[in-house]
Amino acid sequence: MPGPTFCDGDIVELRTIEEEDIEFLQQLINDSRVRTSLAAVEPKNREQERDWVGSLGDDDSVHLLICADGERVGCISLKPPNEIWGVVEVGYMIAPEQWGNGYATDALATLCGYAFNERRLNKVYAHCFTTNPASRRVLEKVGFEEEGLLREEAFIDGDHVDVHRYGLLANEWQNA
Repeated sequence: MPGPTFCDGDIVELRTIEEEDIEFLQQLINDSRVRTSLAAVEPKNREQERDWVGSLGDDDSVHLLICADGERVGCISLKPPNEIWGVVEVGYMIAPEQWGNGYATDALATLCGYAFNERRLNKVYAHCFTTNPASRRVLEKVGFEEEGLLREEAFIDGDHVDVHRYGLLANEWQNA
């Protein structure tokens, strides 16, 4: 059973990541459909994933398991924020068999609410590859605006691809 619920969305719960989640997270990050959208290029064995889970809490980042009806469907994270500027980067990944169910959209909206309402941050931003239009749609559904394009910034599956930068401001969130 996943850890305790930290935030409730409309259709997902964001839960703490626990030792029991290591196998799910290892399988998720090693899935070629997931890792290429994150630019993860090296395989992760169980011990490496265990070390990562063990390191959670060592910095000011936030990593949460995305669950639907108590079942693991993905992971969402805020990198350590720039407290002076009030900005933070978000990233998420969903198990491919769960794509299209709205879990990423609800998890992102829920975590943005946390970032703005509880952390008092002013901006949440994200990067996504041009090869991942589904992630771009998730960001846009939550209200993120495209802020820029980094031309051929990433190397994915043998090609140099563009990276899109999206941002959402706290006052835009409050007015949504």
